[in-house]
Amino acid sequence: MGMEDELQDEAVVKDQTPSETTVPTDPSTTTPAPEQQPKSSEKKWPTTDFGLIPIPKRLRYHPNGPPFHFGLLLNASFGFASTFVVANLYYCQPLLIQLSESFNVSYDEISRVPTLVQAGYAAGLLLISPLGDLVRRRQLILLIVLLSTTLSIPLAVTSSLTIFLTFSFLVGFVSVTPQVLLPLAADLAPAHKRASALSVVFAGLLFGVLIARVFAGIIAQFTSWRVVYYLAIGLQAVVLLGSWALLPDYPAKNQGTGMTYQKILWTMGKYAVTEPVLIQACLVNMGSSASFSAFWVTLTFLLSGDPYNYSTLVIGLFGLVGMFGVAMGPFVGKTIDALPAYYASLVGCVALIIFQVVQVVGNGISIAAVIIAVLGMDIFRQMLQTSLASSIFSIAPEARARLNAVYILSLFIGQVTGTSAGTYVFIHYGWRACALMTLGFAFWQIVVLLARGPGLDRSDSIRGKRWIGWNGTGLESWNRKKKDQPCRRCKDGDSISSA
Repeated sequence: MGMEDELQDEAVVKDQTPSETTVPTDPSTTTPAPEQQPKSSEKKWPTTDFGLIPIPKRLRYHPNGPPFHFGLLLNASFGFASTFVVANLYYCQPLLIQLSESFNVSYDEISRVPTLVQAGYAAGLLLISPLGDLVRRRQLILLIVLLSTTLSIPLAVTSSLTIFLTFSFLVGFVSVTPQVLLPLAADLAPAHKRASALSVVFAGLLFGVLIARVFAGIIAQFTSWRVVYYLAIGLQAVVLLGSWALLPDYPAKNQGTGMTYQKILWTMGKYAVTEPVLIQACLVNMGSSASFSAFWVTLTFLLSGDPYNYSTLVIGLFGLVGMFGVAMGPFVGKTIDALPAYYASLVGCVALIIFQVVQVVGNGISIAAVIIAVLGMDIFRQMLQTSLASSIFSIAPEARARLNAVYILSLFIGQVTGTSAGTYVFIHYGWRACALMTLGFAFWQIVVLLARGPGLDRSDSIRGKRWIGWNGTGLESWNRKKKDQPCRRCKDGDSISSA
């Protein structure tokens, strides 16, 4: 069967078998009489996790029950979980010298640790995160958080480098909780607040990167590096307990569609080559991630040399400046909610070019330029990342986990590219050449974004898809959607969908 026919078949199945089970959000929404829905009334919905652990009653799913409220507490818990699970990938980076001394190996040998952690994470993105479109997500999150917690124990206690390397890969493999939470947040949040919800999770991801490096560096300076991993175990245990106590249970997505794990992986690859919006978002995201990574990985080199000559401690404090920019994430999300996603991405691209110009011109002259560039790039990088995610999650609500896996893989590729290219260019040609390279990545982003406008209609036929060009501004349909939402609480059924 051809790729085009499969897409059309999927569309037929989607029409025949709804992928979302929507719970009424308003008392005025009458529930059909019991005789009209015998399957719903007769079916027994799960009351335990894994058949053993009771689910708190307020978190149990029932189609006729009151809707779950996706409020500030639940959204903040998503951000907290993202922060202290993704931190697993970065604890080791400030510890490499201590690790090499402890295991009595060379720097070259110990440098395999961060490589294996990232390799495990990439494998988890491909093989675990798409399961969010197939299984109950509460159970999936509880399981992978439990695994990341227990697999971190050998990292804290082992004296064998082989064991440390093995479990570093395994911890990276299961540290994909944020990539299950992102599409779940998109499913739970009302449509008019979706970007705000996503921005909190993305902010948690960036906090995790910064906090892991700051915590690990400070702790290892005053005590053993093993304490860092004991702390990681404790924080993940808090995430596990919080997930059990706060995460609502929903049925698995794509029930009754014949979807299997093999089909999940196949369709994920198919989306990656047949969806113009997704491909455009991934290309923009790769440029943004490469620029961001190249800037941060070479910032230490810049600040430690002339004309600044700052100490390691002072350089580390720039992480706090970055945290302030990350903390603006929820406000960025509100801005995106007030704009069409495409135009929010456009604003982000333009702003990133401006702040890249600031660092090209002023980084070697004034520390003020560095601080302004750090703040601006952190804020508008989040804006671009969140608005692109909002766009791709609108492609197919029943496939958000797969779409997100492809999107985050593009971010990962951009990080690897930016880190290696940034280091090479800085060492061989200096900071200004590196800054010009990151500015080039920023121009790449806006060129790719402008190549395909927001007004192109989406088609279920591959031949019918428009890959490049413009067809209006896309503002007309956005204005219609705004007018169709006079009572947002009543109309945002997908905010509590089981899909």
